[in-house]
Amino acid sequence: MRIIVITDVHANLPALQAALKAIREGGYDIIVHTGDAIGLGPYPAECLELLFNTPNVRFVMGNHESYFVNGLPKPQPSLMSDGEVRHHLWTHAQLEPGLKTRIAQWAYSLSIENPGTKATFMHYALDASGQDFVRIIRHPVITDMDSAFSSLGPTVVFYGHDHRPSDMQGRLRYVNPGPLGCSREAVATYCSVDLSQRGLTVEHLSIPYDRTGLYQAFEQRSVPERQFIQQAFFGRDA
Repeated sequence: MRIIVITDVHANLPALQAALKAIREGGYDIIVHTGDAIGLGPYPAECLELLFNTPNVRFVMGNHESYFVNGLPKPQPSLMSDGEVRHHLWTHAQLEPGLKTRIAQWAYSLSIENPGTKATFMHYALDASGQDFVRIIRHPVITDMDSAFSSLGPTVVFYGHDHRPSDMQGRLRYVNPGPLGCSREAVATYCSVDLSQRGLTVEHLSIPYDRTGLYQAFEQRSVPERQFIQQAFFGRDA
């Protein structure tokens, strides 16, 4: 079984189009998106439509999808600025309300298993509620990862949320393919997983894309907080 793992598309349609073209050409059995298909970028509706129309895609809930389905947290967290709130509300306004029912069915954790080998797909480590995420651990060491994912049994964990590709071995193996659509470089990253009775192998892959149209769409669509978002998440100079 060949599983393609993508994460953090973040409403970046040009990156998603480039990656899916390469993925189709390479072949796959299943694509798993580990959360945050929407948010930050200017194309939330278009990215969801493309993913929904791509065969054999499975979805895991990310924090941006949770904000859409369940509403923004109240009271407003101290780390969530007023500008961020405006951006989330703009993103939600681009989506058909009926999508809430469909996205609400996404699980917070998904597992695929062959005899002797198990892969678990999550947006990030979950808190005690099982429906929210622990705070991102910046520059983690393996003891941090073992602690954050301590509730999981034997498995290989594929996750996102932290926009840094990583592949670490501790109590478990922790693989972050890196953000497909949210990087300072115009490169979409993902990974290919071959799952068989002999075990699991991971190949980290990337594909360049042109983001001229992405920058133009931020302006044409008057995306709230677009200057900060482009500089912080999409590599645009001031």
